[in-house]
Amino acid sequence: MKDAKKILIIEDNAEVRDNVAEILELSNYDVLTAENGKTGVQIASKEHPDLIICDVMMPELDGFGVLHILSKNPKTASIPFIFLTAKAEKADLRKGMNLGADDYITKPFDDAELLDAIEIRLRKSDIIKEAFDKTENGLKAFIDEARGKEEIIKLSQDRTIKNYRKKDPIFQEGEYPNYLFFITKGKVKVTMNNEEGREYVIAVRKEGDFVGYLALLKNEKYAISAYALELTSISLIPKTDFFALLHSNRDVSNKFIKMLADNIYEKEVQLLSLAYNSVRKRVAEALVQLHNKYKVSGRPNTEIVILREDLANMVGTAKETVIRTLADFKDEKLVKVKGSRITILNLYGLENIIG
Repeated sequence: MKDAKKILIIEDNAEVRDNVAEILELSNYDVLTAENGKTGVQIASKEHPDLIICDVMMPELDGFGVLHILSKNPKTASIPFIFLTAKAEKADLRKGMNLGADDYITKPFDDAELLDAIEIRLRKSDIIKEAFDKTENGLKAFIDEARGKEEIIKLSQDRTIKNYRKKDPIFQEGEYPNYLFFITKGKVKVTMNNEEGREYVIAVRKEGDFVGYLALLKNEKYAISAYALELTSISLIPKTDFFALLHSNRDVSNKFIKMLADNIYEKEVQLLSLAYNSVRKRVAEALVQLHNKYKVSGRPNTEIVILREDLANMVGTAKETVIRTLADFKDEKLVKVKGSRITILNLYGLENIIG
């Protein structure tokens, strides 16, 4: 027997929420519920339901805001999304459909109408294309997929691998881009300076990630810089090869768009964190993010190698504040600290700080 499909209901009216949940549970669906949009986004991001049913008018975050946020996250963007709307709100549904909603149901509705809409949307979402494997072999498959002409084959076979030592620049702000950079080994920090010259670490990239493509796409000088965090190997893909990949095959361009969306979502989350979260929460978020970059399958604890200054620049605070926060985390047995090495001992505890 197949696992039950998981459906998230986001509805602030408890009576409506409970009624929909009961209908779905009787139809053998696995049901999750949220009483407002903000909670709904958190549950969707964590649980990755098979379908979302969402009210339009809600406190905290309305249905349009929920759809906007989830559509920017590659992990939730493809989840079928059905709006629940009162008749008086029906005119607003064009906005929701333009944002990417799959359907809407007008309240009041009957059981058959609801279940039919759900079944149709679940059927249409059953075939989802997998993203390419983020390894050097995956890159080869990614390039192979784009090959349709002998010229593209030749360009993609002539890539150069360049090695970088720790702190070596890969590219710097103000330089003009000639390559797309694909990390085959190691870690890279992406930085940006503010008007006062203070450096902020806006991302950490690992093996299997691309860097430097926004400047290529915009045909502008780099607005950011990238440096090796450790011994790193980079595959240099010429600009011509990069655009050949994008233009030769629609599936290839769609996959690259998903990566762009992933990075945009990451930046939005980071900006919201800097604006509203405490330093303690921001440090915990940074450590969880780095854990996801550094984790090795089969190892119980993740060891992160990062300078305190880089971690402070990532969090947006002073180095001394990061040191004090890490000392607190060490006392709470969340991490072990030795020099530039931070070992995650209790990932669940750090995630609880984030909330």
